[in-house]
Amino acid sequence: MRSDLVLRGILIAFTAFAAYAISDACVKLIEGRVSPYESGFFGAVFGIAALPFLMKRGDRWQDMFATTNRPLWLLRFFSAGAGIIGSVTAFTHLSMAEAFCLIFLLPSFVTIMSVVFLEEQVGIRRWSAVIVGFLGVLVVLRPGFRELSIGHVGAIFAGVSGAVSIVIYRAIGPKEKNISLYGAGLLGGLVICGLFMLGDFRLPSGEEWLLLAGYGLLGALGNVLLMYAAFYAPAAVVGPIQYSQMLWGILFGYLIFGDRVDLPMVAGIVLIIGSGLLTIARERTKGVPLPPPVAGKDEAALAIKPEDD
Repeated sequence: MRSDLVLRGILIAFTAFAAYAISDACVKLIEGRVSPYESGFFGAVFGIAALPFLMKRGDRWQDMFATTNRPLWLLRFFSAGAGIIGSVTAFTHLSMAEAFCLIFLLPSFVTIMSVVFLEEQVGIRRWSAVIVGFLGVLVVLRPGFRELSIGHVGAIFAGVSGAVSIVIYRAIGPKEKNISLYGAGLLGGLVICGLFMLGDFRLPSGEEWLLLAGYGLLGALGNVLLMYAAFYAPAAVVGPIQYSQMLWGILFGYLIFGDRVDLPMVAGIVLIIGSGLLTIARERTKGVPLPPPVAGKDEAALAIKPEDD
């Protein structure tokens, strides 16, 4: 693959993850004035804007509902809805850096689920990466020394949801269209968040509409950019770039929200990122499909594999 094309893919990927991070900052700026269900619903509504750009030649709108495995499609539907609610809750109640820390446990969750549900053979190095990742979380959370909140639960839900999506992708295989996987996640957010928000709905203010639009549209932009990045650079190159979101999270947290990152959190961040990078490296060596990048939204719906036009 030509080096200039790979460089283009890398730059597009960095831009995609910057868009994701700004999207998460938008939903955090709402500060819980509308419920996580409502934020998730309108984020999914604005996320529809990505569909025309994600559809390949020959794709139809009804392909969002089509699948080669209905039970797994439905599992993706429900897990995506739960993951969106979890991520909005996490960014509402936690600093951006701390929310990303827990969500970035996703590769460890994938390893565990792959062993349990796909019967993959996992060696000592990947298990070591899992252990390092969870040690990093303990360092960040310091249970017993600080109060844990609903935000921590939400972040874990978001990470588990993303892991479920990746395991589903691996189980279904490349025969499933990206638009079907993306559609399952999008529809899950619309339906599940929509139903839950009915009991606590309030009309957003003008400022809140702008933030919700930023949350959904920037997330959609990130999905589109990530797809194009995958055309130019291999997944093994694009995947690790997802951790640039942590830098954006720390920067936005400091400049916008007044967050501070102490030494234990820095140590935990290093352990968690190291765990994820080690997992990606080992899966590349073993020929296992690499985890799609993750962020506050459910872009794990979009497997970072180019499809033939």
